[in-house]
Amino acid sequence: MKQDFLVEIGTEELPPKSLKTLMSAFTLGIEAGLNKAKLQHAAIRGYATPRRLAVLVSALDPQQADIETERLGPAVAAAFDSDGAPTPPALGFAKSCGLSVEELEQTETDKGTRLVFRRVEEGLATEALLPDIVSKALKDLPIARRMRWGASRIEFVRPVHWIVMLFGKNVVPGSIMGLESGRTTLGHRFHSNTEVNISAPADYASTLRQASVIADFVERRSLIEDGINELARGAGGHAVIDTDLLDEVTALNEWPVPLMGRFDEHFLEVPAEALISSMKEHQKYFHVVDGSDQLMPLFITVANIDSRDPAKVVAGNEKVIRPRLSDAAFFFKTDKNSSLEQRCEMLKNVVFQAKLGTVHDKSQRVAALAEYLAPSIGAEPKLAHRAAILSKADLVTEMVQEFADLQGTMGRYYAQHDGEDEAVAAALYEQYLPRFAGDKVASSSVGATLAIADRLDTLTGIFGIKQPPTGSKDPFALRRASLAVLRTLVEQGIDIDLKLALDKALSLHDKLSLSAEETSEQVLTYMLERFRSWYEEDKIRPEVFFAVMAKSPTRPLDIHRRVQAVNGFSQLPEARNLASANKRVSNILSKQDSEMSTTVDASLLLEPAEKALAEQLAQLSETLKPLIVDKDYSQILQQLAQLQQPVDDFFDQVMVMADDLALRQNRLAILSQLRELFLEVADVSLLANTK
Repeated sequence: MKQDFLVEIGTEELPPKSLKTLMSAFTLGIEAGLNKAKLQHAAIRGYATPRRLAVLVSALDPQQADIETERLGPAVAAAFDSDGAPTPPALGFAKSCGLSVEELEQTETDKGTRLVFRRVEEGLATEALLPDIVSKALKDLPIARRMRWGASRIEFVRPVHWIVMLFGKNVVPGSIMGLESGRTTLGHRFHSNTEVNISAPADYASTLRQASVIADFVERRSLIEDGINELARGAGGHAVIDTDLLDEVTALNEWPVPLMGRFDEHFLEVPAEALISSMKEHQKYFHVVDGSDQLMPLFITVANIDSRDPAKVVAGNEKVIRPRLSDAAFFFKTDKNSSLEQRCEMLKNVVFQAKLGTVHDKSQRVAALAEYLAPSIGAEPKLAHRAAILSKADLVTEMVQEFADLQGTMGRYYAQHDGEDEAVAAALYEQYLPRFAGDKVASSSVGATLAIADRLDTLTGIFGIKQPPTGSKDPFALRRASLAVLRTLVEQGIDIDLKLALDKALSLHDKLSLSAEETSEQVLTYMLERFRSWYEEDKIRPEVFFAVMAKSPTRPLDIHRRVQAVNGFSQLPEARNLASANKRVSNILSKQDSEMSTTVDASLLLEPAEKALAEQLAQLSETLKPLIVDKDYSQILQQLAQLQQPVDDFFDQVMVMADDLALRQNRLAILSQLRELFLEVADVSLLANTK
């Protein structure tokens, strides 16, 4: 009879930022093990708290199904001689099966009657398989650094103290992590720190709830979120809930109780981002804003106990946060005593990369590059240069050294305090955009210029000293930098030649290991390859990207527009035939000894199909001229789609490789015209033979 299965690994407090991942991986690992063992089951559910990982499997098979194997031997006609005695093939087959010939069976096949060996392999009991399945799932968990404890050689993310394994109401005997399995777990560390027996897997969550533990991660998360929102609404505000922080706080609590505290209003004179960073990073607090999204002097913490006197818990948290915010206020006041320009000199003592110089050196290179790029981006060159010079000055402020995530943010505030142009101040913040996947890109012209210039300097420098990303190692985040540049160019409609920008960036470096030409080519290829993952996420086929890149374009915005146009074209009913025709044309032209002319002699047009195609190509050539100037690639391909029938008729009715040289050359000229028109956008022949 099918029964539920429960496994719980009891540990010391697990890493909160990894708990959700560990729960998912453990659940998937158990599921994979059961599937590999061919054990059928119903729902499977993971649980996780700071002190436990657990998986509950419903309606699990009691044992593996029996496996019937059949092995065919020689034909009966060849298995016995005229006297009925077994032949060597029959004897050899029987021996390999561990039987005598007489014990073999016979079966009818489409090739006649043959000897057959049949065996039924009895399935193993589920209970006997579960310990190994659990052990493998634990071994495969994504744990960056495992630890040992005591005198044991066993390794895990944290010391393991108990194991629960139940199949139905029975304990599954076995040793996991050096501990014998049982049915005993522990309740809440403070409210119910006693042994608790689990009678049956289905009772797991309810039994732990009675011991002040909410085992379900999702339920706990929802309770915390609802509690935080309710407290914020009660105070006339709105809680800002960061999903990563919410997951982390959920992983820190087994019996969560949200509580609201206050801090002195005079701290609001400090930039809100600094206060929020202090509350979030150090104390795991959630902040509250008013209807105008202005920070309120409130915070929400989540306690792991249901205190008889919550006011004391709140008072304790208010006492802890006060010196934190005082530090932020002190840093802000102190930092304003020196301007960003004065701090630039300090960057000469901060190494960017040993072979690429200091951060001051980098700022100087970026300033020159930004000034060069500015006109193409629509920015004022002097402002772009100024922003680049000041761009890293906030790295040596007290505030950023304490709260690294505020780089750029504090630069903007200090630039405003120093009286810098507002465009410069905004650029100091925008240079780091996008900060993460899905984040917005720099929106101002000066900000976009600085964001692009800074990343191009890093890319060319790191490639130039022969330290490009390898496999999963990307210490300078060059993949992210490349995608950030592409996104900024595309989303802001900035049409610059990336090759020229890279060449300029490389001219500002010295002492590189690679030549400027080789480095430029490597970086350009690397960056444009990032488009592939972008388009894969947008469900655009690789062939579309390859068709555009066949023209070796170097302007990202232009590449993006071509890809969108070709993707739209590829979905037209005419696309398949025209792609195949272009492939055929490409093959024909590639076999010619010399470059083909595109000039067609009307007097040599004999067949109706070639006359029709030549006439339509001539008309389209004129129609497409303004579209080509405007780079309206979608409309160009829409117009070219009209050629499907004339092209099909041409290949059906016209002998291209005619014996007459003049006819042949004229017909090849027609095909050259056809090919050149499509190549104004992309090599659509690469779309042929794809689904």
